[in-house]
Amino acid sequence: MRHKVLIYSRFPKAQMVRFGERYDLLNAAGKRPADAFAVAELGDVRALITAGGTPLGADAMDMLPKLGAIVCYGTGYDGVDLVAAAARKIAVGHSPGANATSVADIAVTLMLASVRRLPVADHYVRSGDWAGAKPSPMMRPQAGMRGRRVGVYGLGAIGRKIATRVAAFETEVGYFSRTKHDVPYHYFPSLEALADWCSVLMVAVRAGADTNHAVNADILRRLGGEGFVVNVSRGSVIDEKALVAALAGQTIAGAGLDVFAQEPHPPDALTALPNVVLSPHIGGHTLESHVAMQDCVLANLEAFFAGKPLPYQVKGV
Repeated sequence: MRHKVLIYSRFPKAQMVRFGERYDLLNAAGKRPADAFAVAELGDVRALITAGGTPLGADAMDMLPKLGAIVCYGTGYDGVDLVAAAARKIAVGHSPGANATSVADIAVTLMLASVRRLPVADHYVRSGDWAGAKPSPMMRPQAGMRGRRVGVYGLGAIGRKIATRVAAFETEVGYFSRTKHDVPYHYFPSLEALADWCSVLMVAVRAGADTNHAVNADILRRLGGEGFVVNVSRGSVIDEKALVAALAGQTIAGAGLDVFAQEPHPPDALTALPNVVLSPHIGGHTLESHVAMQDCVLANLEAFFAGKPLPYQVKGV
């Protein structure tokens, strides 16, 4: 008899195919489990799959009396109430580093698109303004990448790959993280010190209470009028209202964002600005990343149902 696994978040069906080959899936499609299924169906569910950013608190856990494992599809787990899970002896797993390469790639893409104003340039060509020799202040020459100071906030798997990539653009690289690492980059003791030093701030830190709105109006002011911020972490790390004000008031030169405070609804005040490049949380959305994340999910589920510790368990849970 195959084990039941609840699909807690809303996922594209194609991403769940491999799980359905091994387990009987109950797909709540983002609804409360009790609203999607009868109590009897949920009574023997021992594991669920969720997106790390989806809120999953004690109330949801208590709908599943036999729940023993919460497995996050992806590296993040910020939506899971870890205290509630630990109190209920529920193991929490994720997919550390599985999408690091793809997320680092999109971070560099957003950096280059922002610094070189590619969306503006694209519109300049498509609109006919280039052919018509129409002047555009947004098309004035800008400082390129060579010699720039790039600061990486968070030097985990993604942050390290970002640092490696941006160094190839003849930049200086610095970083701030909770731990000083043995890497060939400048270490700064605080985010404030990093922002004072760099002109491009790459946000790759893990989301949590300690990083909520860490990039605030003060940090943006420290970046300065030629500064850029790129966020591939979570929208919660940047104070979005402060960012809109900094972009509109030219406190900073621009931004590149793959994540937002309320997805999929970035505020109109942000999307209306010409000096920000936006993408719909696609950092880890490559074929290779999905296979790697699914491999981690399957490894966690297999270990759990075999009575073994999760190989990719969130530390401290």
